[in-house]
Amino acid sequence: MTQITLALSKGRIFEETLPLLAAAGIVPEENPESSRKLIIGTNRPDVRLIIVRASDVPTYVQHGAADLGVAGKDVLMEHGGEGLYQPIDLNIAKCRMMVATPVGFDYEAAVRRGSRLRVATKYVQTARLHFAAKGVHVDLIKLYGSMELAPLVGLSDVIVDLVSTGGTLKANNLVAVEDICAISSRLVVNQAALKLKHGLVQPIIETFRSAVKAD
Repeated sequence: MTQITLALSKGRIFEETLPLLAAAGIVPEENPESSRKLIIGTNRPDVRLIIVRASDVPTYVQHGAADLGVAGKDVLMEHGGEGLYQPIDLNIAKCRMMVATPVGFDYEAAVRRGSRLRVATKYVQTARLHFAAKGVHVDLIKLYGSMELAPLVGLSDVIVDLVSTGGTLKANNLVAVEDICAISSRLVVNQAALKLKHGLVQPIIETFRSAVKAD
């Protein structure tokens, strides 16, 4: 039996993908938040889920270890999206990619002066492209978490990070000073799977598309 593998990450993306899966008649047999399993069966014998880190979803799909996946635009911008078909913006897990600074930092003056900015971020590619387009010289410092700490302890002047409510920034005396882009999650599809498993993959794509339009 031909089987479809769908790559998802735990947390918000998984929760917000559940209604789309339900629309496609797919119900996970276990909740990844409470199960230690990384491969989860569904009510359909021809569909299984694999639970991976959000940043790894495009890699699993690109290399064919998963046929489809759900990945944030932030992850896809860093990955580059090579070899991936991105048919639908699912309009889930929405937030914004922003530049933030400590309260009182004169960002406009720093950018205008042409001095080098020290930028802490997990999103190195995105930050590099953003500041290059503005003609601003930057030293990029890659971090994997707790971005807000970097400017508070003198590691960086600014940060580039995802912002949803702004509560974490406010709690750490930071303020968003520039909007880079809107972020939401996309359905990504392995191009070979789209051809070789078209009869299974295409109906899922169409059902997701209809569910997003109806939302």
